[in-house]
Amino acid sequence: MLTDTLAARPAGDPRRRARRRQRRLAALFVLPALLLLGALVVYPVVFSFVRSFFDAGGDRFVGAANYTAIVEDPANLRAIRNSALWVVVAPTLLTGLGLVLAVLTEKVRWATAFKLVLFLPMAVSFLAAGIIFRLAYEQDPDRGVLNAVAVGVHDVFADATSYPTARPRQGLGVTGAEGGPYRTERTVRPGATVVLGFVGVAPGALPAAARPATAPAPPGPGALAGVVYLDFTPGGTGRPGEVDAGERGLPGLTVEAVRDGAVAATATTGPDGSFRFGSLPDGGYTLRLPASDFAAPYQGVNWLGPALVTPAVIGAYLWVWTGFSMVLIGAGLAAIPRDVLEAARMDGASEGQIFRRITVPLLAPVLTVVFVTLVINVMKVFDLVYIIAPGPVQEEANVLATRMWLVSFGGGNDQGLGSALSMVLLLLVVPAMVFNIRRFRRSSS
Repeated sequence: MLTDTLAARPAGDPRRRARRRQRRLAALFVLPALLLLGALVVYPVVFSFVRSFFDAGGDRFVGAANYTAIVEDPANLRAIRNSALWVVVAPTLLTGLGLVLAVLTEKVRWATAFKLVLFLPMAVSFLAAGIIFRLAYEQDPDRGVLNAVAVGVHDVFADATSYPTARPRQGLGVTGAEGGPYRTERTVRPGATVVLGFVGVAPGALPAAARPATAPAPPGPGALAGVVYLDFTPGGTGRPGEVDAGERGLPGLTVEAVRDGAVAATATTGPDGSFRFGSLPDGGYTLRLPASDFAAPYQGVNWLGPALVTPAVIGAYLWVWTGFSMVLIGAGLAAIPRDVLEAARMDGASEGQIFRRITVPLLAPVLTVVFVTLVINVMKVFDLVYIIAPGPVQEEANVLATRMWLVSFGGGNDQGLGSALSMVLLLLVVPAMVFNIRRFRRSSS
C-alpha cells in the first residue's frame, strides 16, 4: 500500500520538493568544508603517497626504494625507535599523572586555582616551551636552572673547593703532571716549614674565604707547618717563592704527608692557606697535594647529551600536557556517582581500595580517550624535539616527524624519502584516530 501511495503521489509533491531543497542547501553549506578538506588533507595525502615512489628530485620512478631505505638507514630506525619510546612513555606518564592529580585536587581547598596553575602551560606555544626548557637544560649552572639546583645540592654534601687551573710555579721544588697530584721534590723533616707557591688562579676565582697569606712560623719539634698560596702580586712586583704582601692563601686544599709511599697524615689549608701537621714521627716526608684539589668543579647533569636528550624532551612535553590530562580526567571524576563512593566507605573500604576498584574502573572510558588522544599527539610531536635538542645530538633525539622534515627540507633535500616517512607516520596515526572516533560514536549513541 505504501508503494502504491508513493506511486500515486504526483511528481511535483511539495514534501518531495522540500526534501530536495534541504539536501541541496545542506550540500551548499558542506561544500566549503569539503573543498578545504580536499585541498588541505586529501590532496596532500594523495600527492605524498605518489611522491614517495619517486627519487629525490621527483623525476624518476623508484618504486618501493624509499620505503626500503627507511629500514636500511640507522638514522631512520633511530627515529622510529624514539617515536616508539614516546608512544609508550609519554601517554602512560601523562595519563597516570593526570589521574593522580585529578584525585588529589578533589581534596585540596584551592582546587580551582591549583588546576589553573597546572593548565597554564597549555597556553604556551611549543616554540616558547622549547626555548624555556632549552635554557633550563643548559649545562652551564650559571644559565641552566636545573644544573644550578643540581650543583647547589651537590655542593651541600661535597667539598666544592678546587682550583682546576692552578699549577706550581716552576723551579721552586714542586713537581707533578698537569692537573695533579703535585709533590715536593725534596723530603722535609718535622720542625721545618714549607712554602708552596702556585700560579694560574685568576684573582676572581679565589674563594670568598681566602685571606692574605702569611709565612709559616717554626712549628716546633714533631710538627710540620707550611702555606699554600697564590704566588702572584698584582703589578708583578713580588718575589717568586716568597710570601709577599697582597698575596692570598688557597683555602680548602688537602695536603698529605707521605712517607714510604703511604699517607702518614692529612691536613686542610685554612683561609690564609696555612696548614700544620702535629706529632709526626721523626723521618723524611714528602708533601703531596692530591689531584682532587685540582679537579674541575661539578657542573651538573648533561641533560642534552646523547643519553638523556630524549627523556629531557619528554619531560618538557609532560610539563605542557599534564594540565590537559588532569582537567579531562577531573571532568570524568566529577561525573562519578557519589553514592557509590559513599556506599563503599560505609562498607569499610579504604581510600586505596576505592581508588583501585571503583574510581579507576569507572574512569576507564575517560582514561582510554585521554590515552589514545595523547598517543595521536605524540606521534606528531615536532617543535619540542627540534628546538630543545642541540645540533650535535639532534639525530639522537629525532622522531619520525623531525626526521621527515630534516630529510625533506632541513638539508637532505630528498622529498621522495620524506614522503615515504610521512606515509609511515600516517599509517601509525590512523589506527589510533579510528579507535578514538569509534569510541566517541559509541559514547554518543
